Amino acid sequence: MSRNFELLERASRDFESFSSFKVAEKRIPRAERVSPPPDASTLSREELIKLVQRIFLLDHDARKMVVFTAVEEGTGCTSICAGAAESIAAQVDAPVCVVDANLRRPALHLCFGAESLRGLTDSVFKPGPIRQFVQKLPGRNLWLLPCGSMASQLSAVMKAEHLQARINELRQEFAYVLIDTPPVSEHTDAILLGRLADGAVLVLESNTTRREVARIAKEDLEAAHVRVLGAVLNKRTFPIPQFLYDRL
Repeated sequence: MSRNFELLERASRDFESFSSFKVAEKRIPRAERVSPPPDASTLSREELIKLVQRIFLLDHDARKMVVFTAVEEGTGCTSICAGAAESIAAQVDAPVCVVDANLRRPALHLCFGAESLRGLTDSVFKPGPIRQFVQKLPGRNLWLLPCGSMASQLSAVMKAEHLQARINELRQEFAYVLIDTPPVSEHTDAILLGRLADGAVLVLESNTTRREVARIAKEDLEAAHVRVLGAVLNKRTFPIPQFLYDRL
């Protein structure tokens, strides 16, 4: 009970100045597409289709906004979030937006070869509709809201109500929103955003993530009233070649 109280107190304090930044714009050069990012392995196309269907499309609950968070660093959460966004955009006609809220290590734009000159952090500090800060990805009904140019260092500038207003705007503008966040075991960002979303997906690394760490991460989310929709076991190794495994 005391652990739950301490966790909620910590999240409440963070919510007052959630992921705040120094207002100092910095140009970020356009990057080549990295799929997956250098530190990650991702699921197969078939596995991503199944994941999206189970989380968004097959359940009777109307899940429109979902947070993707790793149990710990290096599990490949960003590439899975990007892959899931592409997968759901291919299965529906409605607009889909993928958001980079990993403000300490933004990398989602690298998955799409996009820029991060304007994005989530800029939308919090600057006026204008959220559509001014998202990027339409070519050939898809998919939009990207990158981290933006103001994610340099944490300070006490950005207020939680400004962020919450933008999250609500995303919910109104897009049929589906997928949000990439930092590891839940290291920061409370996933908890704060998970409380604004319809739930969270946990990403674990095969043969690396310890059971106890995963259990604590799940309990922390649930203690903060964040619905855990499922878990993804990433970077699995196969005893037979992948092309043969796919045929089984």
